[in-house]
Amino acid sequence: QVQLVESGGGSVQAGGSLRLSCAASDDRFITRAMGWFRQTPGKEREFVAFIRAEGMTWYADSVKGRFTISRDNTKDTVYLQMNTLKPEDTAVYYCAARAIQYGSVRQVDYDHWGQGTQVTVSS
Repeated sequence: QVQLVESGGGSVQAGGSLRLSCAASDDRFITRAMGWFRQTPGKEREFVAFIRAEGMTWYADSVKGRFTISRDNTKDTVYLQMNTLKPEDTAVYYCAARAIQYGSVRQVDYDHWGQGTQVTVSS
């Protein structure tokens, strides 16, 4: 069973930065696409970014230019660097792993999920 553990969430003022980490207990990490999603109360979980096994990345329009997803295959960890944060970025952020190398913007395509980490941005 793949376990994903997120960390790095917290509270920050608008314009600030946070870096989320997601550590995977998985001997196939290097072959998986990894994604970040977020959810606010009463709303559907939404796509934020993914990184394919070979490193290609894709972002939601709402975070493009502000967020950067990266991975360290030596540590089985994926990161989400979040800069110029806005109050509308406030959400629980989830890390997700696919069984295959290709990323997806659809949460149903991901096989494993972390427990989530809260990010709160105040104005």
